[in-house]
Amino acid sequence: MLALRLARGSRPLVQLRRLLVAAASAGSGFLLLYVLAEATARPAGSFPQLLWALVPLAVTVQFAVAVARTDPATAPRDGLDAAGLGPVRLTLVAAISTAVACTLGSAVALAVFLHLRGDVAGLPFDGAGAELLHADQPLPVAAALTLLALLPLAASAATALALRPSPRPAPQTVLPWGIALAACGLAALAYAGPGGAGPPAGWALTAAGLALAGPGLAYACGALVQSVRPGALRLLAGRTLQEEAPRLGAPLGVLCAVGAGALSAVALRDRGGLQVPLGPLTAPAAALVVLCAAATLLTSAVEVRQARAATRATLTGIGAPAGVLRSAATVRTLALAAGCLPLVWGVAQLTSLALTH
Repeated sequence: MLALRLARGSRPLVQLRRLLVAAASAGSGFLLLYVLAEATARPAGSFPQLLWALVPLAVTVQFAVAVARTDPATAPRDGLDAAGLGPVRLTLVAAISTAVACTLGSAVALAVFLHLRGDVAGLPFDGAGAELLHADQPLPVAAALTLLALLPLAASAATALALRPSPRPAPQTVLPWGIALAACGLAALAYAGPGGAGPPAGWALTAAGLALAGPGLAYACGALVQSVRPGALRLLAGRTLQEEAPRLGAPLGVLCAVGAGALSAVALRDRGGLQVPLGPLTAPAAALVVLCAAATLLTSAVEVRQARAATRATLTGIGAPAGVLRSAATVRTLALAAGCLPLVWGVAQLTSLALTH
């Protein structure tokens, strides 16, 4: 009840972010149900489809965690401990709120799925949805509910893990480990070829490697900004970027992996080797992944901006011009773009080569 009351009293922008989480959950849940319907009609080859469907689920979970971290209702406040709202209780509230939003999305996905199959009332779109979703085959109810429960359970557990009381991570580089893991993913892609379960497993390793290398990459970009006799502006931008690296790094790495995947898909399409693992829903699934990855990075940027509020107030109080703060933000953005774009292009080229040779 406390989680529902806090959610009801939140600002419109916070409510919009929660609705976006529910919408992303609906999209991921619909994809899982589509894979289940495909498996009932054509059991052979259904496992690689399930692996590909877990990619939107993973980015949706990441987006849900990012939204929970920026939720003002779960931010620690002075005096709430006496009312029984300590850090542990607030973490539980955040996990419940995330589970509610994801469950709402899963319920919408189930309702839309059953409606398109004609199981609820009528056949919309002249029955095209019934053919696509194999309405002639019975839908395993227990399996459908299990798949739909995956997202709320995973998102709430990840939220509780991310918001648990713990010291703030120190800025550090994990760049070599991330590069090694991404290299293992590229090797798996080259070894397995375009068919079977190799591509999703290889891409999972590559994306995990880029996410792991993200904080180190952001930290290195901050160090690069401060190199060669920096002035006050570059010092401010570089050190701020290094402080933000632990929070921005993982979403930045995942977005790099998504960008590399998009470029690889374009290259494979031009070479005639593009696979459509999710059939007609491959393009919507790719759009969902891209939007969730971009929204996660933007939400994380909002989080670090909230964390820098005291620093901005201090700088403004000592007379720092507002233009300097905006220029420092522009320098940080350009530095991240300069560090990430070549990485995305390089991974895309290696991936397309691995899948065509």
